[in-house]
Amino acid sequence: MKLLKNLSLLLFICLMMSNINAQSDIKSFSFKKGEILDILLLTTKPNTDSHFDRYKKTAFPVAFKKTYQPLPGFRIAKTTQGNIQPSSFILGKWSDLKNREAFITEIEEVVPDFHEQRRDLWSIFNLTYYEMQKDVSFKINKSKYTVATSYWKKEPASFKKFVDQWYQKTTSKGGKKILELTNGKSPVGYYHNPDLLVITEWNTKEEFEAFYTENLKMNHEGVLHVNQFVLN
Repeated sequence: MKLLKNLSLLLFICLMMSNINAQSDIKSFSFKKGEILDILLLTTKPNTDSHFDRYKKTAFPVAFKKTYQPLPGFRIAKTTQGNIQPSSFILGKWSDLKNREAFITEIEEVVPDFHEQRRDLWSIFNLTYYEMQKDVSFKINKSKYTVATSYWKKEPASFKKFVDQWYQKTTSKGGKKILELTNGKSPVGYYHNPDLLVITEWNTKEEFEAFYTENLKMNHEGVLHVNQFVLN
């Protein structure tokens, strides 16, 4: 009887640990209408710890004063389409557009070498920020195959047709839309402002690659440019 109780306890602990580990793979995000989502594509230069320490001491306090909140970020495991190869996909939050844009205009006055510091730290630093038009919540499961795709349009009607077909193929191949973003903004010097950014989730790499093969065959006449990254 005692052995049975011990086995039951051990099983319970194993199940709890499994559940905790599974939850740690899931990153949850929640935004209220009017809040700002930052998306940064970064590649950090080597041997920059001392530079980053200074950046944290000078730039971060100004950002925090303007309501900035860091959020979980992701490693970019692979670039599948596009002309840049950043290593990180970083998210952040601001309370509203006023504070977000005030930081952009005021930071140079408080930290005169702000942009120089960034150049010393990152070889790629691309930023797009989005004002939420409604309450938005989403989750990214790191145990799944997650892909972020950005499209720039060349011609509106052809682009809309392309996007509609893109979504149809995504669904038919087992993909799930996690987040769709439009109408972003980029500050001067960090410009990366796609007309559409979509994060999709796939159960397996093979599912995505089946879609990817079909995606490349699509008519891209309405598409000006694309960047696509596998997140981890």
